[in-house]
Amino acid sequence: MNLVLMGLPGAGKGTQAEKIVAKYNIPHISTGDMFRAAMKDETDLGLKAKSFMDKGELVPDEITIGIVKERLSKDDCIQGFLLDGFPRTVPQADALETLLSQLDKRINYVIHIDVDKEELMGRLTGRRICKDCGATYHLVFNPPSKEGVCDRCGGELYQRADDNAETVQNRLDVNIKQMQPLLDFYQDKGYLRTINGQQDIDVVFQDIEKVLGGQSE
Repeated sequence: MNLVLMGLPGAGKGTQAEKIVAKYNIPHISTGDMFRAAMKDETDLGLKAKSFMDKGELVPDEITIGIVKERLSKDDCIQGFLLDGFPRTVPQADALETLLSQLDKRINYVIHIDVDKEELMGRLTGRRICKDCGATYHLVFNPPSKEGVCDRCGGELYQRADDNAETVQNRLDVNIKQMQPLLDFYQDKGYLRTINGQQDIDVVFQDIEKVLGGQSE
């Protein structure tokens, strides 16, 4: 079962990825993990990617695709994989189609966990962190007993700069603009399955299971 997982920041991709991997016994392959492994192993492509990342530059598509090909060729992907964070653009999606064809594989489904922007704003701006012990809270999902005070150590809670409303809105806008062409691409291919991500976590997973046929390995 070869899957691509898509969703905006805060949509719950990480949680659902864990559940998919556990039930269907396929590796969760994130872009970051792939790059880190390739650099750690000092593969030719890993070293090339590192040279761009060290300069704060984007890694060119041909290097990214090469690293993806190396990863998907490994034995643990024989029964399938869950790609997360790749592809990010239509050219990358096209290249992935070509690559999978070379490996005699194809994408079965693209799972899109859909959550509206207003809900995501609430999820992403509600995080608070203790200045002293680093404990994490959420104003809606996991609030402290006393507003602004850590339950664990009594320290002051604060909001990270990248969690403020303006920053989060900009981040979401950039991601929406980037993701929509990909969703259209996969819709045209017939791979796309959209899941309502505003339900209980277990209900979201049940909907994913229905798409995947409920078959565990």
